Amino acid sequence: MRILIVGAGAVGGYFGGRLIEKGEDVTFLVRERREHQLRELGLQIESVHGDFHSQPKTIKTGEKADPFDAVILSTKAYHLKGAIESLSPYVGQDTMILPLLNGMSHVDDLIEAFGEEKVIGGLCFVESTLDGTGKVLQTSPIHDLVFGERNGERTERITKLEQAFSGTKANFRLSDTITQEMWHKYLFITTLSGVTSLYRAPIGPIRETDEGADKIKAVLSQAATVMRKLDAPLSENIEEALFDKIKGMGYSMKSSLQRDMEKNLSVEADHLYGYLLRAAESHDVKVPDLRLIYGNLKIYEIASQ
Repeated sequence: MRILIVGAGAVGGYFGGRLIEKGEDVTFLVRERREHQLRELGLQIESVHGDFHSQPKTIKTGEKADPFDAVILSTKAYHLKGAIESLSPYVGQDTMILPLLNGMSHVDDLIEAFGEEKVIGGLCFVESTLDGTGKVLQTSPIHDLVFGERNGERTERITKLEQAFSGTKANFRLSDTITQEMWHKYLFITTLSGVTSLYRAPIGPIRETDEGADKIKAVLSQAATVMRKLDAPLSENIEEALFDKIKGMGYSMKSSLQRDMEKNLSVEADHLYGYLLRAAESHDVKVPDLRLIYGNLKIYEIASQ
């Protein structure tokens, strides 16, 4: 199976590297600066699960290549429009597109661009980053990529993809309930990113104060209410389950959105929160804490320009 990974950053570089390590046919669609890094230094992974180094195949936007069997999309939401334009020439009749973005609105964008059938479901849990030289640093035991048909079917193509993903040094898992898992992660990320960016603190100090714990519960409740208005298939007690998960996280854990703010980088304010606020308004749902978080991120965007 020929696999194209859009972006060779902390996420795409890690999972793509693990697939190359296994022996899969992987190509990275990259920008010029990243291509130069990969040509000079190769794809370097430093991980608690074992280090890896290779000289990967790369293409830049506009370079000719036959359509790929699968495309893994690992960009940030604010790069999605450009990514769609860049990968379009490499999408054929039978290409599967596997997005790993947080949130849900990108699914509609991909369906609009490529059609209902080509887009499958996906998400990932991995703590990774790039250092100054472009090396992928992966620092926690969790390195999971979950995928599946959005309708839950075990199709022939998803079985072939499962075979390609099997046997790697990362956890690739086929899910029959990927749409529900994507909504659950959206709810989790909305809450964790929201409160840590709002209070500018790791999750530990936040949850240890009554005010912080109440804010976590409020964000979970408001976001879940909106998602259910959108007919999201959330499990009945997901708010309680995710609150317990947040209570069990490491004291110094920060969200990736919070870390991006600390580095003065772009954030996914509209993709994660603007989407829910528009839905809340259309369904006449009051979400004061989501509005507070969104306002905090929009003020950050203006101040950091």
